[in-house]
Amino acid sequence: MRLHAILFLCAFLASANFIFAQTQASLSVEGEVNKPAKFQLQDIAVMKHVTVQAADRDGKQHSYSGVPLYEILQAAGVTMNEQLKGENMAKYLLVKSGDGYEVVFSLPELDSSFSNNIVILADKMDGNDLPQGKGPWRIVVPAEKKHARWIWDVRTLAVRFAKD
Repeated sequence: MRLHAILFLCAFLASANFIFAQTQASLSVEGEVNKPAKFQLQDIAVMKHVTVQAADRDGKQHSYSGVPLYEILQAAGVTMNEQLKGENMAKYLLVKSGDGYEVVFSLPELDSSFSNNIVILADKMDGNDLPQGKGPWRIVVPAEKKHARWIWDVRTLAVRFAKD
């Protein structure tokens, strides 16, 4: 009986820690932006969401729901649309995860006025929150054949200039 109580307490504490960590999660948008921003879970949850169908690394189809990166960048005042020309075409987005993994996107490939491809900051997979240790956000790029930029545990979006 005592062992069951200890196991229950351990499970409870682990789930409470996960819930606390998820509610404290934030996403920073920084760098070459007009309005540096820090989004909390509730901020992202109320933004316009889209759903995309995409296969995972093993070829299994999933439904991902999230906010187009374009929308988040616009909220932070990133140079997009008609302002994305000339020297601004040398700007890129560096996406950083909690474990130090980083990936890069050019701003034109995220801008809906340049491309029909969509890149989302997913917060749901198949109608559920992302798995523990993988969320609360993941980049999903449905049009890509490889998943190298499908980064888990997104923490920072940094807009930078590609200069020599």
